[in-house]
Amino acid sequence: MKEIRKEDISQEVFDLYDDYAHNRLERRQFMEKLSAYAVGGLTLPSLLSFIMPNYRDKVQVRQDDPRLKSEFIEYESPKGGRTIKGLLSKPTNASNKLPGIVVVHENRGLNPHIEDVARRAALAGFISLAPDALTPLGGYPGTDDEGRELQRKRDRDEMLEDFIAAHDYLNEHPDCTGKVGVVGFCFGGWISNMMAVRVPELDAAVPFYGSQPEADEVSQIQAPLLLHFGELDKRVNEGWPEYEAALKKHSKQYEAHMYADANHGFHNDTTPRYDPEAAKLAWERTIAFFNEKLR
Repeated sequence: MKEIRKEDISQEVFDLYDDYAHNRLERRQFMEKLSAYAVGGLTLPSLLSFIMPNYRDKVQVRQDDPRLKSEFIEYESPKGGRTIKGLLSKPTNASNKLPGIVVVHENRGLNPHIEDVARRAALAGFISLAPDALTPLGGYPGTDDEGRELQRKRDRDEMLEDFIAAHDYLNEHPDCTGKVGVVGFCFGGWISNMMAVRVPELDAAVPFYGSQPEADEVSQIQAPLLLHFGELDKRVNEGWPEYEAALKKHSKQYEAHMYADANHGFHNDTTPRYDPEAAKLAWERTIAFFNEKLR
């Protein structure tokens, strides 16, 4: 089988995957359109295998890493009358209370990649909580395709309430200083933006390629924002000029970075959309931002 390299794949394939991953294409349509790129020695199965997430081989911080205490907990989401499962992680050598970070998944539930990201945040010296918005439907089902289908069955405003409740859980946790921020990816980027709108006590928000709140909601934002965008992510980026204008109009504290030649999902190291340099820089900036705002 021909070895596929990222540079061998046209941007149209990444755009096609983005449409599929965000429910703008059904699987049958995705496969039909993807088959047009299975040329020059590439087969459809090999192309599909290349572009889909590889969770098994990409974990950076394992669940049993001795540097961490990482366990699944349940917390109450009072406004919805729900109990939500989440991964709570903190350094094992922490002798003092730590700032908190809510880590918000993409549009497919708490998959292994986001669990990994939450553990990375904990290793940076925080207590992190990564909720699974699919808990009321049985939790992340083991594949992203099934996860997306389940998440489509939930109301996103109800899920927002569940993540706001995660902020409140961390805020009151005995191992937390009470200073809490949020970082989220894709759907989680929208959640991060909306938590900045809805939670006056939020201390920092870091949306990665997230959809924006309505312009008339921006005046409610109190938290400082650090926003990350991929230059090739036309779908999300088209809403940024209006959002930035509203942030400036209301004199909100924000910092935004556009990563050259980076796709939507560039921080996710389990797919070929991953951009190592952009991801490394964005994460370094994220941790530095949380250290500044939460300590």
